[in-house]
Amino acid sequence: MEFTVVIPARYSSTRLPGKPLKNIVGKSMIQRVYEQAQKSRAGQVIVATDDQRVADEVIDFGGEVCMTSADHQSGTDRLQEVARQYGFSDEHIIVNVQGDEPLIPPEVIDQVAENLAGCQEAGVATLSEPIENDPDFTNPNIVKVVTDSQGMALYFSRAPVPWPRDESAKESGDRVSSMSAIMIPMRHIGIYAYRVAMLNHFILWPVAPIEALECLEQLRFMWNGVRIHVAEAMAPVPGGVDTEEDLQRVINLLGKGLS
Repeated sequence: MEFTVVIPARYSSTRLPGKPLKNIVGKSMIQRVYEQAQKSRAGQVIVATDDQRVADEVIDFGGEVCMTSADHQSGTDRLQEVARQYGFSDEHIIVNVQGDEPLIPPEVIDQVAENLAGCQEAGVATLSEPIENDPDFTNPNIVKVVTDSQGMALYFSRAPVPWPRDESAKESGDRVSSMSAIMIPMRHIGIYAYRVAMLNHFILWPVAPIEALECLEQLRFMWNGVRIHVAEAMAPVPGGVDTEEDLQRVINLLGKGLS
């Protein structure tokens, strides 16, 4: 199985401007993400950016970069442009690794690519992990996913789903623990594998109503009947870097050699 990793990297960030170039123990964030991706079995790793500063950094550390339009509304649109520029076939698999995941385990990159390759009925594959506490379950910044018995996504939401009806009448309580005897709620991990044909469809579809409400672009695939394969990640996936606090957490981890 052959696949390509594409790392979308925008310089602009509301909460952390210049994020790809932030120094993390002697290396830029984008270099650390790139190096983690290179440890996977991907045949090629490409950084996709619309900013020359990011491109220059990637070239300086010896990486491969693809300059893309500044007009893209999402990372998925940016991936499709890379696929078009490189002339990848419809069946070629691209794994989207977020540019702010400097601790992404290489094995989960391989896992999501292999899952899509082995599931012909799915056009997209992604990963999840168990939610262990109520604050995470009710946190709208943590996306939840519910799957069917075959590991296909039924829905992604910022709301706490599935919701334990019998617990909802209680003013307090540990809902996650009460659910565990039936099913464990799952957090979506934002790594995706796509077939190029699905990326080509995605850019032609209008924004779906549920996508607009939830601000979750994967729902555009589901709205248009594309099945999404979801599996539990085979290794813990540390959170990405969105804020200065996140950045310091990663610096502390790498500085202590715990990455």
